[in-house]
Order: sequence, then C-alpha cells, then structure tokens
Amino acid sequence: MDRLGSFSNDPSDKPPCRGCSSYLMEPYIKCAECGPPPFFLCLQCFTRGFEYKKHQSDHTYEIMTSDFPVFDPSWTAQEEMALLEAVMDCGFGNWQDVANQMCTKTKEECEKHYMKHFINNPLFASTLLNLKQAEEAKTADTAIPFHSADDPPRPTFDSLLSRDMAGYMPARADFIEEFDNYAEWDLRDIDFVEDDSDILHALKMAVVDIYHSRLKERQRRKKIIRDHGLINLRKFQLMERRYPKEVQDLYETMRRFARIVGPVEHDKFIESHALEFELRREIKRLQEYRTAGITNFCSARTYDHLKKTREEERLKRTMLSEVLQYIQDSSACQQWLRRQADIDSGLTPSIPMASNSGRRSAPPLNLTGLPGTEKLNEKEKELCQMVRLVPGAYLEYKSALLNECNKQGGLRLAQARALIKIDVNKTRKIYDFLIREGYITKA
Repeated sequence: MDRLGSFSNDPSDKPPCRGCSSYLMEPYIKCAECGPPPFFLCLQCFTRGFEYKKHQSDHTYEIMTSDFPVFDPSWTAQEEMALLEAVMDCGFGNWQDVANQMCTKTKEECEKHYMKHFINNPLFASTLLNLKQAEEAKTADTAIPFHSADDPPRPTFDSLLSRDMAGYMPARADFIEEFDNYAEWDLRDIDFVEDDSDILHALKMAVVDIYHSRLKERQRRKKIIRDHGLINLRKFQLMERRYPKEVQDLYETMRRFARIVGPVEHDKFIESHALEFELRREIKRLQEYRTAGITNFCSARTYDHLKKTREEERLKRTMLSEVLQYIQDSSACQQWLRRQADIDSGLTPSIPMASNSGRRSAPPLNLTGLPGTEKLNEKEKELCQMVRLVPGAYLEYKSALLNECNKQGGLRLAQARALIKIDVNKTRKIYDFLIREGYITKA
C-alpha cells in the first residue's frame, strides 16, 4: 500500500531504520501492527526478514513513498512538499530562489503550478469559505452587535434640557460641575521644596495620592454614566416605558446595581426578567383556562370573548350607579360625560371619580377669574379643579418640586410631602400628576 511520507527531502529529517540504523530513503516500510512509536525499516532489512522484540516478519506493512502525483501528473507528491517548503523558506514571489532550492523545476513552472493549484484552486477557496461560514455560525448566537452611540443633544447653557443632562457638555465630553468638584482645593497650597523633612514630604505625597483616588472615582462615575446611556435622561426614560409596569419597577430598583456590572450584562438581566414576566403571565392565563375546563385554543377564544363581554356589562352597571350619584350636580355631570367620552375613545380617563362608597366628595373648584389660570394647560386645570387648589398655589408647588428634582436627580413622595405643607392626599395627587406628565422623575 502506497502512503505519502511525512518527512522532507533532507535525509537527516527522516527516522532511522530500526534494523541497521541508517537514514531511510524512499521507498521504505512501515509496520502496520507495531507502534506507537512507528516501526520503520529500510528495503534491505525488510527483505532479510528483520525481527525485533514484538515485530515479526509476517506483520502487515505499508510502503511509504511520495513518488505519485497529487494535482498534476508531472509533479510528484515529494515535489509538491518541496515547493511548499521552498515558498515558506524563500517567501512568496521569489520564484527564482524557489526554483534554485527545488532543483527539479524552473522558475516559470514553480510560479504557474503554485498559482494554479494553491492560490486559484476553487477547492481550497470553497474550503476556506466554508470554514469562515462555520466560524460565523458558531459565534452568531453569542456575538453582541455593536452600534455606535448617538450623538447626545447639545443644549444651551442653563436650559431645562441642560439641567436634565446634569450640565453635560458633549463638545468637551465633560460636565460643568464635576463629582467632588472641589477636590483640587486640597492641592492649591502644596509646594514641594528641598527643605521638606521626610515626614512632611510623605504627608504631601499622601495628599496627592488621595487626590488621585478622588480623580479615579470621578472617572469611574463618568464611565458608568456614558456606558449606560444616562446622559440623555429623557431618552433613557422612554426606553424604560416599553416594559410592563412590573418590569419598570424592577428596572428602577435594580438601577443602583448597574454600576457593578456592565451595560450589556445589566440589560440582559432586565430583559431576562421581562421574559420571565411574560412567561409567568402566559402560564397564569393557561392555568385559568385549565381551571375553567378549557382544553383547546378555540374554546379559549370563546372564553375570552365572553369574559370581556361580562366585564363590559359590569362596567356599565358601575357607570349607572355613578350617574345616579352625580345627576343632581351639573358640573360633576359634565365631568362624568367627558370621562365617558375618553373611555369610548380608548383613552385613560383624566378625571378621577369618587367611588359610591363613603361620603360624597366636594364639587370641583371653579377657576373662572382666578389669577394664574391662563398659565395652566387643560390637564393642570382639571387637576386644580379636582384637588380644589388655586392656580397660584399650584404653580408655586410645581416650581418647588421641579427645582428639588433637578438638584437631587429625582424626587420621592416623602420629599414632596416635606416640601409642600398641605393635605397629604393632595400632595400625592400633585406628585403623581407631575410624574405621569414627565415634569419630574422618581428618585
């Protein structure tokens, strides 16, 4: 059986014969039953029937030779290997040196053969393409596509958007007021002189090291803000609203841990919980079907339709009880009619109605002629009417809450109640309204 020898033309690179210890010359014999290590014999020892330890003369064998064509009938396998070794030694394009090293082929023959069978060979090209495609398919599920960040807006100085961006200056990639903004003050009076004692010099160096640590913390916070896209806060809030309410609450709770992990890991964490929420909701719906004895989706659609019909009938009965409660109050009746119009058009009713349990609420405040009414939009007017708050006081409370939110980067309900010394229920309605309309954000 003919086999390709895996050694170069140099006899010293071939293993010695196990019989006479001479260097092997092709063709030579390899025992197919002995090894590893492989057992090689020259033709002379093989014809004598050389035996050594476990090797017997009747073992099957292989004839090791490279004297056969591979690509071209005029080129043997040994010459193919010699060509590859010469190109590796002399460099691609140095065909005269390659031919001199091979000794059996001319410069033109070497160049033509190498370009035809190793460069322009479609077999090799398709193999490399398949390897590349396999590698891409292997990393397709794990690779994260990178998209360059959008250029942040460039607001004017001291504008509302500039305050929302915490004074970030995109042209300088810096903030107007840095974290630990007065850290440099500790260095303003330090001067290294030759007369300093060792203790004084060490003390000054300690102050410099402390300043360096504060600079590192400043850079760390900047990196967190940039990596997580917190500079454009409004855009960040819009992205949060694509999640259900439960996932939004989780996002707000886990935001403080974003500084520990990277932006991709944090988003993966939130997305996984959003997926879990969807799965749990779907499982709950299927369990409801199972409890109702439904076993196929056709029956499930009928069940959902009947459930929706029953809910609409129950809502109509609730509306009728509200009509009977407000029918004697003309202004309340008008508000109820507007609320029903919102419901019919698919909008969320903007006017809260009192329930039919408990004492009857006071009628809405009439804002006609009150100072500051012209500065309110329609939703703010409705809020002032329902909470019975004059426009001037509302504008004052709104300004105080906005200023505090801009200072703190967010506002909690407890902080709002500490700023506004009025009824806590009214404070909550004002706070919820400003959050819902996007004037302030939760801390």
